Amino acid sequence: MHTEVAAHIDSFPADTQEKLKSLRAFILQSVPELVEAKSYGIPTFKLNGKNFIHYAGYAKHIGLYPGAGPIKEMKDELKSYKHAKGSIQFPLSEELPFDLIQKIIEFKLLGTKKSA
Repeated sequence: MHTEVAAHIDSFPADTQEKLKSLRAFILQSVPELVEAKSYGIPTFKLNGKNFIHYAGYAKHIGLYPGAGPIKEMKDELKSYKHAKGSIQFPLSEELPFDLIQKIIEFKLLGTKKSA
C-alpha cells in the first residue's frame, strides 16, 4: 500500500479504516492494473498515468470521487446518497454499496477505452 494512502486510512477509527480498506481492495480487485497514489490530498487510483478514481474517509462518510460522468449517468441510482457533480458520500452508518461502485467502475472503464 502506498505510504501516504496508508497514513490517510490509519488516521481514522478502526471501523472507518475497515471500510476504507474494503473499498480500496474492491477497487483494486476490479481493476488490477490501477496504480495507487495520493492526489488532491486524498487516496487516488491512476490508470495509464491519469487519475481514475479518488476516495477518502471523513468523520461521517466515505467520499468517492469518480468524476461527473458516472454521477450524471447514474443519478437515479444515487438518489439515496448525498452527491454533487463529481462526488458521492456513503454514510459510515451504512454498508458500502459495492454493486453500485462496480457499476461506476465499469462506466469509467468504458469511457477510458473510448478515449484510448
